[in-house]
Amino acid sequence: MLLTIDSHSERPLFEQVAASVRTSIAAGRIRPGDRLPAAREIAAGLGINLHTVLRAFQDLRDEGLIELRRGRGAVITPAAGSLSELHADITALVARAAAMGLTPGTLAALVKEHSA
Repeated sequence: MLLTIDSHSERPLFEQVAASVRTSIAAGRIRPGDRLPAAREIAAGLGINLHTVLRAFQDLRDEGLIELRRGRGAVITPAAGSLSELHADITALVARAAAMGLTPGTLAALVKEHSA
């Protein structure tokens, strides 16, 4: 599994790690029942603090996307399957917005406005 972060982004690193996991789930690269790499491995691979990864894991756990099990690490929950079901819809929405000339920022603002 490939997790990415942007060191130049204003977005906190833990949010970027969590978002990268969500994206991998939505794209079907990781599925319910799969185990995430150990937090220590992720931190070393990304060159970030272990506690940053653990914070991302806590957020994902609070969202119901992963379970944290002693000795087994982080496991993707069955509830995460709903994200992958949305992937095709999201892809179509992004393509339609691009065809209409909307920027990703505008699309994100419209989605955010709709969810409020």
